[in-house]
Amino acid sequence: MPAERLLPTQEAEDLIALVREIARDELKPHAADAEENEKFPREAFRLLGRAGLLGLPYREEFGGGEQPYEVYLQALEEVASAWMTVAVGLSVHVMSCYGLATFGTREQQDRWLPEMLEGELLGGYALSEVQAGSDPAAMSTRAVRKGSEYVVNGTKAWITHAGAADFYTLMARTSPDGGRGISCFLAPGHAPGLEAAPAERKMGLTGSITAQLSFDDVRFGTDRLIGNEGDGLKIALSALDSGRLGIAACAVGLAQAALDEAVAYAKTRTQFGRPIIEFQGLEFMLADMAAAVESARATYISAARRRDRGLPFRQQASIAKLVATDAAMKVTTDAVQVLGGAGYTRDFPVERYMREAKVLQIFEGTNQIQRLVIGRGLR
Repeated sequence: MPAERLLPTQEAEDLIALVREIARDELKPHAADAEENEKFPREAFRLLGRAGLLGLPYREEFGGGEQPYEVYLQALEEVASAWMTVAVGLSVHVMSCYGLATFGTREQQDRWLPEMLEGELLGGYALSEVQAGSDPAAMSTRAVRKGSEYVVNGTKAWITHAGAADFYTLMARTSPDGGRGISCFLAPGHAPGLEAAPAERKMGLTGSITAQLSFDDVRFGTDRLIGNEGDGLKIALSALDSGRLGIAACAVGLAQAALDEAVAYAKTRTQFGRPIIEFQGLEFMLADMAAAVESARATYISAARRRDRGLPFRQQASIAKLVATDAAMKVTTDAVQVLGGAGYTRDFPVERYMREAKVLQIFEGTNQIQRLVIGRGLR
C-alpha cells in the first residue's frame, strides 16, 4: 500500500499524488519486461521530463521545480517503488546537474541549465575509474588546456547512462597535485573521440546502462570548466552528499515495494487452513520489515530537512545511505523468504528486487566508505 506521508505543503501533496499516478500507470507496467530484456527506458525519462520531474530540486527560473529536497526525495521514492532503473537514472540525472546549478557562473547556468532541467536531455556523472573508485583523488583521466580548449584523455568506469547521456559532469585531472589537481567540466555527451564500451552485464538494474567511457582527445571549450581549476574534488564530494540521499530514497522505495508484495502474498497464500500472515513467525518477520522501511524513510527525510535548512548534512547523508540500503537488502531478501519457492521464480518481482538491492550498498560510495565518513564525523 502507498506510504502515508507528512508533506510540508498542499503543492507537495499534489506533486506526490501526480508522481504516484505516473509510477503506477506509466512505469510499473513496463518494468519487468524492460529488465528481463535489458531495454534502456529512454522514453520513461522523456515522460518524467515532460512532467517536470527531472529538475525538481532546482530553481524555477532555470526550468526546475524548486522543491525542497524533503519533497524531491519522496517523489524519487515513489518512482523507485515502481521501477528502480528509472529511479536510479533520475537520481543520477539530478546529481549530474548539481555541479553547474551550484558552482557554475550565471552565464553558464543561463546557457545550459534550462535545457538540462526541462526534460529532453539526460545526464551522466563521470567520476569513477577502474583504479579510482572509493579513492577519487587517484584518478588519472587528464584534461590539458590548449588555447581556448581542453583536450581530455582517459577512461571512466561504472558510468550510468554511458553512451546514452546527452551531457556528463566530468571530473578530470588538470595538475598532478593529488586531490587538489582535479577539475570539474560539463562535457558534451556526443563529442568526437568520446565512446562508450559495451554495457556491463549486471545481476540487477539490467535496464540501466552501465559502462566504461573513454575519452580520446575529446575537445571542448574552456567555458565548460565549472568553478576554478582544482575545485573538482570539492564539487564531486558535495554532489555525492546529495546523491547519497537520492540513493537512500531509492532504497526505501524498493524496500516498500518488496514489503507490499510480501504482505499481499501472505494475505492470500493459505497453509494449514488459514492465510500465512496469521502465523506469528511470519507476522513478526513482516513487522520487522515494516519497521526497517519506516525507520529508513525517517532517516533520509531527517537528513533532507537539514539540507533544506542550510545545515551541515554530510554525516547524516552517509547515515541515511547506510541505513536505507542495508534495510533494502534485508527487506528484499526477507520478501523472497516470505514467498518461499514462488519468491525464487521470475513469476514474482521480489527476486528482481533482491538483485537490485545489492548494488545500492555499493554505488555512491560503498557502505564501508559511509562508515568511514560517519566515523570521521565523530572525531
